[in-house]
Amino acid sequence: MAVFKKILIANRGEIACRVIKTARRMGIKTVAVYSDADAEALHVRMADEAVHIGPAPSSQSYIVIDKILDAIRKTGADAVHPGYGFLSENAAFAQALEKEGVAFIGPPVKAIQAMGDKITSKKIAAEAGVSTVPGHMGLIEDAEEAVKISASIGYPVMIKASAGGGGKGMRIAWNDAEAREGFQSSRNEAKNSFGDDRIFIEKFVDQPRHIEIQVLGDQHGNTLYLGERECSIQRRNQKVIEEAPSPFLDAATRKAMGEQAVALARAVGYFSAGTVEFIVDGNRNFYFLEMNTRLQVEHPVTELVTGIDLVEQMIRVASGEKLSFGQDDVKLNGWAIESRLYAEDPYRNFLPSIGRLTRYRPPAEGRQHDGTVVRNDTGVFEGGEISMYYDPMIAKLCTWAPHGAQGEGASARLKAIDAMGKALDDFEVDGIGHNLPFLSAVMDHHRFRSGNITTAFIAEEFPEGFSGVHPDAAAAKKLAAIAVLINQALQERAVQISGTIGNHRRILARDWVVTLAGFEEAVTLETGSDGAGVRFADGTQLSVASGWLPGQQHARFHVGGAVMGVKINLVGSAVRLRWRGMDVTARVRSPRVAELARLMPVKLPPDTSKMLLCPMPGVITSVSVKAGDAVEAGQTLATVEAMKMENVLKAERKGTVKRVAASQGQSLAVDELIMEFE
Repeated sequence: MAVFKKILIANRGEIACRVIKTARRMGIKTVAVYSDADAEALHVRMADEAVHIGPAPSSQSYIVIDKILDAIRKTGADAVHPGYGFLSENAAFAQALEKEGVAFIGPPVKAIQAMGDKITSKKIAAEAGVSTVPGHMGLIEDAEEAVKISASIGYPVMIKASAGGGGKGMRIAWNDAEAREGFQSSRNEAKNSFGDDRIFIEKFVDQPRHIEIQVLGDQHGNTLYLGERECSIQRRNQKVIEEAPSPFLDAATRKAMGEQAVALARAVGYFSAGTVEFIVDGNRNFYFLEMNTRLQVEHPVTELVTGIDLVEQMIRVASGEKLSFGQDDVKLNGWAIESRLYAEDPYRNFLPSIGRLTRYRPPAEGRQHDGTVVRNDTGVFEGGEISMYYDPMIAKLCTWAPHGAQGEGASARLKAIDAMGKALDDFEVDGIGHNLPFLSAVMDHHRFRSGNITTAFIAEEFPEGFSGVHPDAAAAKKLAAIAVLINQALQERAVQISGTIGNHRRILARDWVVTLAGFEEAVTLETGSDGAGVRFADGTQLSVASGWLPGQQHARFHVGGAVMGVKINLVGSAVRLRWRGMDVTARVRSPRVAELARLMPVKLPPDTSKMLLCPMPGVITSVSVKAGDAVEAGQTLATVEAMKMENVLKAERKGTVKRVAASQGQSLAVDELIMEFE
């Protein structure tokens, strides 16, 4: 049976672009669908055809089955790839396509129904001999029943939406109060995101690792596994960094997990490319978590270590082809890391950020000079808008490194991590808040580099949130040397512009004082035929060189033998430098000006302690208090929904509400007033 002639992608963003790339390589025409908010989106530009399907909210466009069917009829598409999220695991959609005579590039309806419901899936998994986590598999009617069940299982517990995914409709509860509130929030998120508010509860495995097995099957009974992915770096149950293989598994555990994943897939007659997710404890005991029957966001790391294009295999399987390889043919080669670049501001507790990408310059893709590979899956472009209506993902940056001469896995992993650090250094994004600084900080974190990670990594290592990386003495001196070199270039430019007066030409100073991030030191710039050097007051000397020119916002600097990719912005007479999660404003002054600057008073920020400001652009879904109400610390004040996530805002201290400025249903910008306190 021949592969398809025209595929409609019932999705948007980076996954739609990803599917288009493979389809184009296979010679298959593509159709994009788009909402009002996505009229100028990258996936629309890339596809051969595009069909408008409605207003911006996904509930009125991307998840309306009839609108997708209309687009299929208009374009004559003979197959549909659903991507992930939206309709990718919707049995009714798959059935509608079957009735329409259009192929669904995904799993069979039976598998969607069985595995899409987390309660049913756990029962089937247990029957198939798959290790499962203790929990309550029945439906839960209300918050009080949730509290009773949670207490009987024993805290902590995980409250989860039966039809959930992507961290939505999921809460961890450590006591009765959190179980009660978590149940209601999970139910609300589940209803808004999936149209299904059923909730179940299971034991939360303390200090767990999240490791998943990629499975692949055809319609002829052939099913195999393609190794594992470690997805333990998570925030609010949303994956942030993934890698393949896992630094924790041994060959025996990998084989056992793979065989159980295949057994589960066979038990439900599964075909296509899906994932069986497990929680693994410190003794390598593993427990079934869920099966995602659709393609996973993190599939690129598996593609990089196996050399298998999963989207291509999905297309071929859906067209009726047999798998062209078997389990013994699957080899894990090298190490791959994926960093999810989100429109989330790490300095505001990772709250969503929307707006225009005034600058979007990803690193160069492909094989690098050191043998590593960089890959960037994205659905945005410079000048495009990040909308409040959809998932905040901007891009998925991946790096791959080969094994060493002796096949050392550890060295390959560190090479991939180092390659990721460099790629993040070279990734320029401006105009919105984003998590690039946080991703860079993780790449340099000793615990991550050691592989000693759990799903609690972010909570444990950044308990107060992320406020950036403070440069140590060595890093501060490197950044200071860069600032001095930039200052020298600006001084030379000023001299060239002003020219000479008579026979006189201004002589550039050599002695300066550099201040940044609490660091201040006198330096001397020394230039010669072999480059420049910066000598610090304590006797330290650093060579520094770069091809940076005024106006460039990114450059590579050779500092003391190291190569640093630094982002640069001139801010008045200062220079802002961003590197490896550090964000510093450096000032290079003459000794006399530095002396006077020390006498200047420090400007204090405005007092907002008696205000509740909207922490992100979003919609107020509820206001729990009114003017005159007395509130206690920790009491819920309001709820804001943004990018399909519900965010509960609570009182930081005891007080009385003076005025409520926002109402339910109102859309607010970041830092817009919600209420004031006396």
